[in-house]
Amino acid sequence: MKSIENILDFMMEVEKLKDVYRKTMPVGLDRLENSAEHSWHVCLMALMFKDYANEPIDIDRVIRMLLIHDLGEIDAGDVIIYESEKPELKAKEAEGVKRLLSYLPKKDAKIYLELWYEFEAGQSKDAKYAKAIDRIPPLFHNLYGKGNTWQTYNISFEKVLDLNKRIGEGSKDLWQVIQKKLLEGQDKGKFSK
Repeated sequence: MKSIENILDFMMEVEKLKDVYRKTMPVGLDRLENSAEHSWHVCLMALMFKDYANEPIDIDRVIRMLLIHDLGEIDAGDVIIYESEKPELKAKEAEGVKRLLSYLPKKDAKIYLELWYEFEAGQSKDAKYAKAIDRIPPLFHNLYGKGNTWQTYNISFEKVLDLNKRIGEGSKDLWQVIQKKLLEGQDKGKFSK
């Protein structure tokens, strides 16, 4: 019964992800998205696009990666993707993930920590697909919204295209369609000049 209590404690602690606000607004809403909403959205998206992955993937592993990939934001906060590759931010996020997973029974914590690191490394076929899918919702929030993040943070079309080309590592077909949508967004003035 102790392990059940540990998992319940973990579940209560991760509730805090609902209070971590991202830099994009959900389509049609005039508020920022929280990280818990993002986690749900990318999991559903991963499931819907699984047949377009470049290689056969284990969708269960991908969904588990996506459900835990942003847990470190509870301690580290959300940082716009165009600034998030700083080593000190990644270290703070890793420490947050370790802290949260320490609530779980040790065998579970180890499994999920390894999965988190696999996602971060982005080298396995599952991680490449998961990372590709993780990039899509913020793009759509800007493309189908007012481009608020790109405008607010002075993000150019070239920068968006360069950072997000990794979508093609997980799904070439999906990246081809998204590139077209990004070009359409450029024509509509969604990006910073």
